[in-house]
Amino acid sequence: MSPEFILYLVINTAVVLAIAPLFISLIKKVKAWTQGRRGPPLFQTYYMLAKLVKKEVIYSPHSSWIMRVTPIINIAAILVAALFVPLVFVPEPVGGIGNIILLLYLLALAKFFMALAGLDAGSSFGGMGSSREMSISAIIEPTTIIVFAALVFVFKTLNVFEMFTLSAASGTLSTPTLILIGISLFIILIVETSRIPVDNPETHLELTMIHEGMILEQSGSNLALMELSAAVKLTLLMALLINLIVPFGLATTLSAAGLLLALVLFLVKGSVLAGVIGLFESSMAKMRFFRLPSLFAMAFFFSTLIIIIEVFS
Repeated sequence: MSPEFILYLVINTAVVLAIAPLFISLIKKVKAWTQGRRGPPLFQTYYMLAKLVKKEVIYSPHSSWIMRVTPIINIAAILVAALFVPLVFVPEPVGGIGNIILLLYLLALAKFFMALAGLDAGSSFGGMGSSREMSISAIIEPTTIIVFAALVFVFKTLNVFEMFTLSAASGTLSTPTLILIGISLFIILIVETSRIPVDNPETHLELTMIHEGMILEQSGSNLALMELSAAVKLTLLMALLINLIVPFGLATTLSAAGLLLALVLFLVKGSVLAGVIGLFESSMAKMRFFRLPSLFAMAFFFSTLIIIIEVFS
């Protein structure tokens, strides 16, 4: 492994951990503004994570080792997955890092253990949350595979690094197929991060919660890890969308000026996308559970259309 790639691993991990909570706070801020409220400070998520780390971890008497290892497995899987999606610098791919199929498996691993932890505590709310999450996953994961398959057909590669390099080199912002994929990726982002209209991350109402139900029994530093992994996952999917659709500013060489410029541009583009997510959530109500497939069908249709176009073109 080259020194350049080792430096990439350090930079990408540090950047995603540093800015992930900021986007969560920014989405909350935008939603509050649309409702005529001031909203939380932009650093509120950082304060919350720091507060949770200091609190005691309490386990249900019915829980097993699954509840204890899930926060660690969850954050580890998400952080490794984040290495597959460059935020500010695209290195030469090494080994399997960057493979889009392995990326999907890492995200599925984190979701699987989170659902297990929701069941493990013996809580009825956790059981409902896990059941709903797996029901949604059974519908959305084939769509996710089709969306990522469309990406592979468009760029003719399985490696995310190469996709970003090709996107930055060809200026694919104006390509109709990439715009359709962008819409599909946005839907995947909303679903995978449990946001409105699929789920409401701000509520603990037992009749509607999905993601919050699965982590309801987590506490202290374990809850901090779960919340941080959710923030990192959101940033990961945002970076995938941003660096494919709006690739300008992404550094391809190691230089202090280039990395700083790429970081500033990513923060700007990420803040704009976070604002769009906040406005999107504020303009919609949570959908009924059995109406969700109609949302997923849009991403499936666009991606299938792209694959057909690429195959027969």
